[in-house]
Amino acid sequence: MRRTLRGTLAALFLLAATGCSVTAEDPGYVPPPPMPPLEQLEKAALADPRDFANGTDVLSFVTEDRAVACSLTSARGEHLNLPYETNSFSDAGNNKLATVPVAHCQLGTYPEPSAGDVGDDCAGTNLGYLGGVALLTPDNATYGGCRSGVTEMEATFGPAGSKAGPIAQLPVLADGQNLERNGLRCSAYNGGVACGNVSAGVAFFVSPERYELLHGQAGGAATAPAEAPKTP
Repeated sequence: MRRTLRGTLAALFLLAATGCSVTAEDPGYVPPPPMPPLEQLEKAALADPRDFANGTDVLSFVTEDRAVACSLTSARGEHLNLPYETNSFSDAGNNKLATVPVAHCQLGTYPEPSAGDVGDDCAGTNLGYLGGVALLTPDNATYGGCRSGVTEMEATFGPAGSKAGPIAQLPVLADGQNLERNGLRCSAYNGGVACGNVSAGVAFFVSPERYELLHGQAGGAATAPAEAPKTP
């Protein structure tokens, strides 16, 4: 009995001397909701862009769950400089077009565009206006586009994806981190990615389950989040 008492007193003395404390989970604790996209983009810590440049001016990343891949890059008209798919950005015929900073994201699985966000009849072709892509310019955010077939992200990490190729080699942007290029930012958080121009109040949020478009003062009210994931 004496030995047990001495051991108990020694343990209590050790806890007091080392400043250790024992914590217990609060069963009534409710974590705060995720910040709105623009607030997340404004406040989240910036990652080192050199880890995502791969020797170029383009910053590209994939999320930890391999659900979204994005690039902070440039566009000339409709031509995007994307390191993981064939494009016409550098063609001589496009040099006369203004170079604009953009953020572009692709998803492996994705929601269908809502009717109000389908702003293109695909020039009367048989191509469908499909989801799975989001584009941010300094003054606008859009979701979906005209194409046939799957995106590179869908071909890599979609339900029947190869899990190989250029997108599979992209560095991971950790959850909660920001990247910035030419005034545009992207952040991996809340199960997806937000990209925006904070000063203009323009942004998008995309995830496999939903998307949201924020158009700032000039563009009127924000688009309500669209849900119901669907892939062709």
